[in-house]
Amino acid sequence: MADAAALGTVSQLWRYPASSLAGERQDAIEVGSRTVAGDRLFGLVDATNGEIARQDREAKWHKVPLIRTRLSVARELEVAVPGGGWLAAPGAESDRAVSAFLGFEASIRPFGQENAAPSYAGPLTEARYAKAPIHLLTTASLARLKALHPEGAADPRRFRPNIVVDMEPVEGSFPETEWIGRKLAVGDLLLTVSEPCRRCGFTIIAQDGFDSDPGILRNLVRHNAHNLGVYCTVDRPARVEIGAPMRFV
Repeated sequence: MADAAALGTVSQLWRYPASSLAGERQDAIEVGSRTVAGDRLFGLVDATNGEIARQDREAKWHKVPLIRTRLSVARELEVAVPGGGWLAAPGAESDRAVSAFLGFEASIRPFGQENAAPSYAGPLTEARYAKAPIHLLTTASLARLKALHPEGAADPRRFRPNIVVDMEPVEGSFPETEWIGRKLAVGDLLLTVSEPCRRCGFTIIAQDGFDSDPGILRNLVRHNAHNLGVYCTVDRPARVEIGAPMRFV
């Protein structure tokens, strides 16, 4: 049984059709037992050597989060570089646009044949890490980061959550980091908080609306052991909508 008092309510929902590229904000997401529908189906690689995008390691990838993404109802990917229109991907035209924007030969490829369209016969790639089903972040933790680093932009897009929960700040605390092992109900979705989300250099690079800021990661290292937000496993899949309450179970 869920506790009567809600911890907060869902204020943002995100999926990331192509890993490392900008996310797609949603009014609702379908959460399965292993992933969010439409999440991280494609990757971006250096077409000369197959190296997958690593913003945390190499400066040549730092503009990648400025490339927008969206999925059609048929789960067909479209991308748009700054100043450009939407282009179907994977495809030669979208690869040319992305390559021109980044300044080297790059290609968008499906993560495995299961994520490719039936007619796709091009190259594939593999995800560089095993993603957790859900990444959850609270505005209370963002408020704590802002208090520590008031000149910085503690924008959720730096951290790429699936679910952002609006909850009251907790003085001196990144609250969800303390919930490891606890169970949450987010609307009809049941989750177990499995581990803190350890942060890397991706969090400091510029995106649309905010500049590069090393102070973001520096403060997380100093005050929360590199972490912000939590990964969760799924106990009961469900559709989640904006406004859904979150409670401990």
